[in-house]
Order: sequence, then structure tokens, then C-alpha cells
Amino acid sequence: MLNVKLQDALNKQINAEFFSAYMYLSMSAHFSAVNLNGMAGWMREQAREELTHATKMYDYVHARGGTVTLTTIEAPQQKWNSPLDVFQHAYGHEQQVTAMINNLVDLAIAEKDHASHNMLQWYISEQVEEEETFSEVLEKIRMVNNDASGLLMINKEMALRQFTPPAK
Repeated sequence: MLNVKLQDALNKQINAEFFSAYMYLSMSAHFSAVNLNGMAGWMREQAREELTHATKMYDYVHARGGTVTLTTIEAPQQKWNSPLDVFQHAYGHEQQVTAMINNLVDLAIAEKDHASHNMLQWYISEQVEEEETFSEVLEKIRMVNNDASGLLMINKEMALRQFTPPAK
């Protein structure tokens, strides 16, 4: 049985994961509005990935006999000044999510909840990948320094992304 302290913290993280999906959809809409459809599609795939993160944790809370409590999802930012601005925002967001996951691991250890500690290791690995991915895109955008042809090349490359949900 999942203890209440951890259940509440996991519910808060479920909300944060849904917010992440919402934020990436907002970024996708922004990129569509400025005709960077490759980046829009990339962000849409990122939103799908975040929904998977949320539902994986949702399923875990249920599997442990806990209660999932869904709360209001905060409205995300709607507009950005440039692709660089978008990806700086997203990278900073992923760093915040990493800190949140690390805090959950600390709580699982403090509560001696070995099952939750084990489950959270997947998220730790996932966050390493998330930060690396956003850092790489950010560096590419910085390299082209707002050069239109460079941004269009990155946009074209980003259109190739396809999210594959993890095996259960």
C-alpha cells in the first residue's frame, strides 16, 4: 500500500507531467503559427511523450492501492520571441522536472518505499535523456544564430521525430 505522503507527492508529479504535455502543445501551436511545422510536430511528439510519463505514474499509484487525485492544470505560456527562446524555456522546464523527480526519489528513500524508489529510477533515466535532447537542440539553434536557412534546416530535421511509447 502506498503511504499518503508519497501518494500526494506522486499526484503532484502527475499534474506536473500533464502540465508539461500542455506546455509542449502550446509550443507546438506557437511553432505552427510561425510556419515552423517541423518544430511544431517535434513539440507535439514531446507532448505525447509527457502524457505517457503522466499515465505511467497514474497507473503506478493505482497499482499500489493509492488514489489518483487530478487537479487543475495551470495554463502554459502562449508566445515566445524566437525558436531559441522556446527551447531555452523547455530546457529550463526539463531541469525543473528533474529536480522534482529527484525530490520524489529522496522522499521514497526517506519513507523506505523501495517499490516507489525502484519505479522512479525509470524517470531518473528519462530525465537524463530529456535534458540531453533539449540541450542538443538548443545548441544547434545557437549555432545557426537566427540564420533563416539554418533554422529551416533544423526545422526540417525536427520533422522526422516520431515518439515510440516505452514497453510496459
